[in-house]
Amino acid sequence: MSILVCGSVAYDSIMVFPDRFKHHILPDQIHILNVSFLVPDMRREFGGCAGNIAYSLKLLGSDPLIMATVGEDAGPYRARMRALGLREDHVREVPGTFTAQAFITTDLDDNQITAFHPGAMFHSHLNDVREAQGVRLGIVSPDGADGMLRHAAGFAEAGVPFVFDPGQALPILGSEALLNCLQQARYCTVNDYEARLMCDKTGRSEEALAREVEALVVTLGAEGSRIHWRGELIHVPAVPATAVIDPTGCGDAYRAGLLHGLVNDWGVLKSARLAAVMGAIKIAHRGGQNHQPTRADIAARFAAAFGEELW
Repeated sequence: MSILVCGSVAYDSIMVFPDRFKHHILPDQIHILNVSFLVPDMRREFGGCAGNIAYSLKLLGSDPLIMATVGEDAGPYRARMRALGLREDHVREVPGTFTAQAFITTDLDDNQITAFHPGAMFHSHLNDVREAQGVRLGIVSPDGADGMLRHAAGFAEAGVPFVFDPGQALPILGSEALLNCLQQARYCTVNDYEARLMCDKTGRSEEALAREVEALVVTLGAEGSRIHWRGELIHVPAVPATAVIDPTGCGDAYRAGLLHGLVNDWGVLKSARLAAVMGAIKIAHRGGQNHQPTRADIAARFAAAFGEELW
């Protein structure tokens, strides 16, 4: 039985400007801004929420299905999926489009200027979760808005429990759409900022939103996570990281741990503890898909953090 991971597949082009933006942007000339930054350091990462989540699920021993839309330039990403043993059954190529991609320039103060091209992601509604076979659990992560709504409705119609993970798509989802997705989902996971934004957009408290699902998981970075579960409030501490290198994709690694536990009927608490381990492992590596722990490594980190066996 598989986990169906719905969301974006994207390329991330990350560039480093070896200076500070403030030295080259004149505040009184913003209205005629025309600047160019020389970026001698650049790397291209495989990313996107669905790609990142599926990558970490594979590390855990799951065999996830990715449902996403990609463009005509997706050849290198597809080759990577095949090399990793990730199935492409529901990765749809949209003719005449590029795969979603972010172009991120960071200066020496860690300020960032990002341009995001959604490309094929805006066609995610062309996919239908009801076409996937043998799915026991799903996740609706950031994607094209129409696609997210279609996937949530499809899971509900098929009777497949799913995690609603609105993330970066929160600004483009209206209050009614958010509430509909919550009411259709069994679980919801957001970070603390996204939780506040969801409360503002719906006009409801976090506790009220939590009553719409079986469990609402709110991640708090280095402070761990809080979980509203069947009327209880549970705190799961963060797992100490061996190094803090790059937070990119940490939330996706966390979600992979959560999904792996839930699909194996471990319960919310143990699943969230595994999620915390996966986030701590990821943050010590650059990019969303460059951490390579073995299952034994993951189990050792889990036992050290929580004093119990994982597998």
